[in-house]
Amino acid sequence: MRELGSESLLSQQDLYLFNEGSHLRLYDKLGAQLVTRHGIAGCNFSVWAPGANFVSVIGDFNGWNRQSHPLSPRESSGIWEGFVPGVEPGSCYKFFIRNANGWSQEKMDPVGLFHEVAPKTASIVTSLDYSWNDQEWMTQRKKRNSLQAPISIYEVHLGSWRRVIEQENRWLSYREIAEPLANHVQAMGFTHIEFLPLTEHPFYPSWGYQTTGYFAPTSRYGTPQDFMYLVDYLHQRGIGVILDWVPSHFPGDAHGLAFFDGTHLYEHADPQQGFHPDWKSCIFNYGRHEVRSFLLSSALFWLDRYHIDGLRVDAVASMLYLDYSRQPGEWVPNHYGGNENLAAIYFLRRLNEEVYRHYPDVQTIAEESTAWPMVSRPVYIGGLGFGLKWDMGWMHDTLKYLHRDPIHRQYHHNEITFRMLYAFSENYLLPLSHDEVVHGKGSLLAKMPGDCWQQFANLRLLYGYQWAQPGKKLLFMGSEWGQGKEWNYATSLDWHETEIGWHRGVMQWVADLNKLYREEPALHELDTKSAGFEWIDCNDSSSGIVSFLRKASSGDVILVVCNFTPVTRFGYRVGVPYPGWWEEKINSDAMIYGGSGQGNKGGFEVNDIPWHGRPYSLSLTVAPLAVMFFKGRPPAETPLAESPPPPSETK
Repeated sequence: MRELGSESLLSQQDLYLFNEGSHLRLYDKLGAQLVTRHGIAGCNFSVWAPGANFVSVIGDFNGWNRQSHPLSPRESSGIWEGFVPGVEPGSCYKFFIRNANGWSQEKMDPVGLFHEVAPKTASIVTSLDYSWNDQEWMTQRKKRNSLQAPISIYEVHLGSWRRVIEQENRWLSYREIAEPLANHVQAMGFTHIEFLPLTEHPFYPSWGYQTTGYFAPTSRYGTPQDFMYLVDYLHQRGIGVILDWVPSHFPGDAHGLAFFDGTHLYEHADPQQGFHPDWKSCIFNYGRHEVRSFLLSSALFWLDRYHIDGLRVDAVASMLYLDYSRQPGEWVPNHYGGNENLAAIYFLRRLNEEVYRHYPDVQTIAEESTAWPMVSRPVYIGGLGFGLKWDMGWMHDTLKYLHRDPIHRQYHHNEITFRMLYAFSENYLLPLSHDEVVHGKGSLLAKMPGDCWQQFANLRLLYGYQWAQPGKKLLFMGSEWGQGKEWNYATSLDWHETEIGWHRGVMQWVADLNKLYREEPALHELDTKSAGFEWIDCNDSSSGIVSFLRKASSGDVILVVCNFTPVTRFGYRVGVPYPGWWEEKINSDAMIYGGSGQGNKGGFEVNDIPWHGRPYSLSLTVAPLAVMFFKGRPPAETPLAESPPPPSETK
């Protein structure tokens, strides 16, 4: 607990940086800070409300009396501040705000560290004291989060991953879920977990994307220390933690950020710029300096206090374009006449600069669905500065292609090959996320054509093609065993399916894909470089087959052959660069995965028959609706001639 003496918790430098848009640690200054003043324990309360003419703190410590503890304005900063003796952790509070027009409202703390469980709306005084035990992870996470590392992400909605049906279908707490979640993720071979937003949100069906508490984990699953325990436990099990973070919009709930001091404080005042027509929510005013300080502090807060390993920034496209989801006449051009949101662009660049300046061993990931250039390129060359970008184009094209009946796929072959024209223009992550299995879209399995056997074969083929492509991987929970029905946030995943043969086969396939992906540098080391990929044949549309190489800097290569038809191809010749034995590493048609068992008996010795412009070739049995991985190695270097002995030893 900090001792203040007579000085304010907010220094002149704090006020200057806040009003300039450069304060990065507001969570140490604003809100409810437990301190002692002249030896008296209590709480320093402060809130930004420049449009108010009266602000007080109300809570269970003063009977929610609006007159008991008024706050005082700090010069022209817009911040109101005051010390209340005797306030202890666990006390509930709000800010009562009134302006000169007679408007008044009780508001939650925008920088509150903990809030009541919805539908209650008060903030809770708390400390963030916790003894971390993840030092080993923290020292090695730069390597684990590197663009050269295998990154395979398991996307999780915590409230519906697993529920206790016998106890009124309740969800698991942060502490309860830690061990079973880590066990499952380790068994499946994923390297990271990405949580759908766990920031506090009043409306549970928003899945967390309607955030009110930008500095608080949702209290639905426990306390801040409980969430720290979950992150700590996952780190100790060698699993990284990525958090969905939503700076693109926020809900208009009366107790939250909207119309905070009787003015449009956090949101843009013009509804053509400050209201989102799709989500019926408020859009941040990125041009306001204090709003940038608020959002920058929120981003760094999770990396600082909760040891989060990466931020997946939601809905970046909606931030970049002033006309996003708007018709002509419904948006305001920038001062150059364009549709680019210049203030949002500046904010995103600043965000990534500050994140990587202070935490160079984490990653920021953009969910950006357009052709905006250089999203994952450095700010100093004109990029937005993200570490990775979701490849939404790959997802849409691949799912559209695989949804087609195999007999028609030959006429849409470009849908499966087009990606390689742009695959290295960004640092890509290939997502099969929650968005693809909700709102009547059905599960991934349900998107696949054919009878039951073909649906599962197509699903295994989809995952094999995803893992074979350059780029990091993301798969939403339940998809790892091919859940039959689409995701429902209000109930548990269908865990009983994991005991059913074909579902169990898909789960084994994903686990083996992750194992191969981690073990073979050719599948991850050069993910972001064109040197890591080489087509062998991308034009055999009539056979429905594509073949390519993934390459490591050592010279090791993985040959990938994908058959998008249900026809087994015998004696299918594929050109390869190296002689010798090519080992069949894994094959999605193996019977252990639920396939028909077609394959190549562990591998082949190459033939000295040139093919596909290469000096050697393999004559393969290419299994139906399957993907097959083969490993080849460059010939051993000719040993160097033995050096002559030194002169003193010469006879």
